[in-house]
Amino acid sequence: MKNGIQLRIKGKVQGVGFRPYVWQLAHQCKLLGDVCNDGEGVLIRLCTDSEPTEFTQLLYQHCPPLAHIESIELQPFQWDKLPDAFTIRRSGEGKMDTQVIPDAATCDACQQELFAPSNRRFHYPFTNCTHCGPRFTIIRRMPYDRPNTAMADFPLCPNCLVEYQSPADRRFHAQPNACAVCGPEIKLCGPSGKMIANKENALALAAQQLLAGKIVAIKGIGGFHLACDASSDEAVEALRGRKCRPTKPLAVMIPSLNWLEQHNMPLSDGLRALLKSPAAPIVLVKNWKNPVLSQYIAPNLAEIGVMLPSNPLQHLLMAQVNRPLVMTSGNAAGKPPVLSEQAALVDLANIADVWLTHNRDIVQRADDSLVRYHDGQAEMLRRARGYVPDAIDLPEGFENSPSILALGADLKNTFCLLRDKSAVMSQHLGDLDDMDIFEQYQSAIALFESIYRFTPTAIVSDMHPNYVSTRYGEALSQQLRIPLIKVQHHHAHIAAVMAEHGLPLNGSKVIGLALDGLGYGDDHRLWGGECLLVDYKSSQYLGGLPPVALPGGELASRQPWRNFLAHCLQFVPQWQKQESAAYLMSFPWQGLQKAIEKGINSPTASSTGRLFDAVAAALGICTAQTSWEGEAACQLEAIAMKSPVSVHPVTMPLVGRQLDLYTFWQQWIAYCAPKPQRAHAFHVALAQGFAELARKSANQYGTKTIVLSGGVTHNQLLRKLLVNNLSEFDVLYAKQFPMGDGGLSLGQVAIASAMLKN
Repeated sequence: MKNGIQLRIKGKVQGVGFRPYVWQLAHQCKLLGDVCNDGEGVLIRLCTDSEPTEFTQLLYQHCPPLAHIESIELQPFQWDKLPDAFTIRRSGEGKMDTQVIPDAATCDACQQELFAPSNRRFHYPFTNCTHCGPRFTIIRRMPYDRPNTAMADFPLCPNCLVEYQSPADRRFHAQPNACAVCGPEIKLCGPSGKMIANKENALALAAQQLLAGKIVAIKGIGGFHLACDASSDEAVEALRGRKCRPTKPLAVMIPSLNWLEQHNMPLSDGLRALLKSPAAPIVLVKNWKNPVLSQYIAPNLAEIGVMLPSNPLQHLLMAQVNRPLVMTSGNAAGKPPVLSEQAALVDLANIADVWLTHNRDIVQRADDSLVRYHDGQAEMLRRARGYVPDAIDLPEGFENSPSILALGADLKNTFCLLRDKSAVMSQHLGDLDDMDIFEQYQSAIALFESIYRFTPTAIVSDMHPNYVSTRYGEALSQQLRIPLIKVQHHHAHIAAVMAEHGLPLNGSKVIGLALDGLGYGDDHRLWGGECLLVDYKSSQYLGGLPPVALPGGELASRQPWRNFLAHCLQFVPQWQKQESAAYLMSFPWQGLQKAIEKGINSPTASSTGRLFDAVAAALGICTAQTSWEGEAACQLEAIAMKSPVSVHPVTMPLVGRQLDLYTFWQQWIAYCAPKPQRAHAFHVALAQGFAELARKSANQYGTKTIVLSGGVTHNQLLRKLLVNNLSEFDVLYAKQFPMGDGGLSLGQVAIASAMLKN
């Protein structure tokens, strides 16, 4: 006869204070037995022959702040020797089937200790507990125990060891637990790497440098930041000049929510909660009128990115300066963010004045996550620190999926692992055509495979034959002797949104509008503005924008005037006589016209992103060159949002299954109105054209669901107009994952799983 019960608990249950929580509940319920971590999660063994209903209910009701129980499985258990107490057992190994916890912002309790003179962690810049601190960025392998993290190099002092070993303590088995006696230390260095100040006064001197207008490179939890005084035009301009970042918006760290209130920022409960959440992302909010921030923070844009301090070092620094600081990624132009002190001293030598660094390794890069908050809703733009590696369960029908590694796209890359029906997406990594980023990408894949003990049975890549990720997938497939599945770019965009919204594997088809820059289409041409009939297993082209030349190939994505010229040549007869196109005569247009006619380095693309560039250039926005992806389109949207609601003559009607750009350009060029009205008219015409195409397609195929995705769908004005125009349908778009290429790998694993199951 069995004399015990075993509870297998899966979910986010390691590194979050779950075992001491179980220990306390067991004592409260007067239960005997033990608890431990292992590869599958948490295992509880109880000395009882009846189902512990009260205990199980309490497990769900009062979970630690960072924990999340996905499932509890009960089964009989036979004790060899009956226990006489409830204890915490040493962690075990085994199959990996639990979640790794994202890094979490400093909790309120640790913040209070940080600024309490009587506390032994007063002003210690690495304080943490089981409710906060680094997790993902310090882990080397599972299970999540100190010897398997970057904290293995810092033996616990007697005081910290007592906390670590006491189940009643908030720091019980907090793996990064440390103090000034035994933990990591900060220092301030000059350009040569020579120490200027030790841990005693490094922070104070760094703050002095910032207040004096200097640029400080700061080693954080998932990488370096470059910081400067966000209220100083001179400091911000200096940072932009040294970093070769002329106009791309800069994120601002603000001292506190009180500071925002004092400077007239409207703060809703939802915005407060997002800023103070454990993820502590950069939050894009409507730019508000304030006299403090430099005019060069986000020039010509309607939004600004703000964030609160997310780790003790940042809290201490912000308390010292008591003013907003620019906190932008610590990288030189064209290079990935640096992770080590040695790399920072080399790569940031011509940018930073001093380096505030420390001696704890960053095992895994994690950029700041970027979330837009608008109209009471959060929208993920870049998913990294604080959210990765949280898993998402794929919808009904994906159970028992094979193990799949999806490699993502080449821009804004993320990759994704699928185990059973649980998808784990990586942090944002960037553009893989940069060799340093590609090396980080390979290292990140290796680490994910190691900590999850993951061996893929299939590889998924984009269909584009020239993508770095596609070629890498081909090499991996041959090396591992497993299948390579190539998934169409825009099919993956739509499938990612379907998966996020829980549409089942064997559900009805949907109409998808995939609007982005460029993706390789089923017809081996470049797409970017398509209406598709989609389920997880298939995608059928239904119509969209007409193909237009990209004169100069990739140059067209950085020089908007080239797109305007291509549209003029194709859709505007006698364009040379148009006032808005007159400036094109100063560019080498005749050579490009001949190249287009002969098909020389002028591929065609039905790209919504390039259409935005063309219209922006026609309005005189970023005509010659952009300095960051999407700059022209973002400025065009910002101008359009200033427009009053007005009647205009601009349309983009359907001709068959294509949007009629010939009619659009004639009407739009003839529309004499201020820039904001003309920019707004373009958004309205584009939204009405795509909405009409989606409506006709949905009615033809009998579906009530329309899915929006692709990077252009992050345009708030366009998306709002689309949703309003399609009000009779169930219109879905992503919120938890990026709709641009940063969310592509989620769609890839869903499609590949469906194909393999089929």
